Amino acid sequence: MAYISVRGVEHYYEWIRKPDSGEVKPVMVFIHGWAGSARYWESTAKLLSEQFDCLLYDMRGFGRSHGKSSLPKDSVAVADARSPQEKSQAIAELTYEMEEYAEDLAELLDALQLQRVYLNAHSMGASIATLFLNRYPARVERAILTCSGIFEYDEKAFAAFHKFGGYVVKFRPRWLEKIPFVDQMFMARFLYRPIPAAERRSFLQDFLVADYEAASNTIFTSVSKAAAELMPQEFAKLTVPTLPSCRRV
Repeated sequence: MAYISVRGVEHYYEWIRKPDSGEVKPVMVFIHGWAGSARYWESTAKLLSEQFDCLLYDMRGFGRSHGKSSLPKDSVAVADARSPQEKSQAIAELTYEMEEYAEDLAELLDALQLQRVYLNAHSMGASIATLFLNRYPARVERAILTCSGIFEYDEKAFAAFHKFGGYVVKFRPRWLEKIPFVDQMFMARFLYRPIPAAERRSFLQDFLVADYEAASNTIFTSVSKAAAELMPQEFAKLTVPTLPSCRRV
């Protein structure tokens, strides 16, 4: 398992690529959606590894990456000259706005010395990727945005969604994954046809272990009046060649 410090927070990442053949391949970076992790993309990355070196990572507060409140540990990141107090303050000032996650991605690429990549992003990750594309267009060759989040704002509907989402995030007992068939019920509303049991369990586990602060706050920042006004403008500004899609398994 590999970790790297991004803005003072330990992020999990992994490479899926074919054994070294001497061929230099382009890099495709995969960005998961809300309460997911890099595991969401493993099967897709394996299929694309003939053409790309695939970089998967868990966003801050999700999967195996730490929440911002976690103390930074030793990592392979470049040396940071700040004092421990300055580092702690910088972590405390991080927010859960989508723009912040776009900056996380920029610093991840810097830390791994990746200059220009392809992006493949899903759901909330697609919103983050869109913001990244408009802020750093020179760093992306092409992008795929699946199930991108553009919502027409409705005050009552959004309030109900936030209230329900808050309950869902707050009440996530770990023993839930021990209940027979709960993974099937959890995934049934997302899928057109069944997927392997191991993948279903991974999706459920990612949801159960997501950092509470990250999971609850991104519900509000990714689905909000501000996001409903901002994201259509961001999509309209895209200059990087982009393929929008809606994935159904």
